[in-house]
Amino acid sequence: MLELFAKGGVMMYPLLLCSLAAVTVIIERAIFWWRNREKATRAETILALVEKQKDKEAYEEAKSGSFIGRVLAAGLDPQTQSPAGAMQVAATVEIGRMKAGLTVLDTIVTLAPLLGLLGTIIGMIQSFQIMATSGIAQPHAVTGGVAEALLATATGLLVAITALIPYNYFMAKVERSTSSVEEYATRLELMLRAREVRDANS
Repeated sequence: MLELFAKGGVMMYPLLLCSLAAVTVIIERAIFWWRNREKATRAETILALVEKQKDKEAYEEAKSGSFIGRVLAAGLDPQTQSPAGAMQVAATVEIGRMKAGLTVLDTIVTLAPLLGLLGTIIGMIQSFQIMATSGIAQPHAVTGGVAEALLATATGLLVAITALIPYNYFMAKVERSTSSVEEYATRLELMLRAREVRDANS
């Protein structure tokens, strides 16, 4: 493995950094989503407590939840003057936390093949230089440059593919979770507004 790495040329080092960064982000995001897993039944429980006007219990339940709970807790905070605004701010913060690190994966998906292509160009240039100075007297030196070019390209594609699959998975998680946050925040806002209307008319 080390011998293949050495044969890949100088561009193998930035590709190695890209692969390490991708693995780090993937592990961190996997831990984040595992810690923030939350069932829809929990959010439904919070809304059911609000429907029964048990706001304090709902607030305590929401605070102990993950991102959906934290957004709902912002709207149920007794010190909040504008529940809708508070939930919007909290949702922005939570969505930012969900997307953390994904820009790095997106960059690696684009950058790694380009680095591999650059390694290909460098290897081919070296091969042509050897051919220009020694002709075909040193065929092994020429084929070595071609092998270097192919290794760099293959490594760049491998790193990009490895990062692309988790990136798409995590982006899908973000989109689904964002929709859930918007759904439950809207439902809570409508409940609170309906209660205000009832109180004003009573």
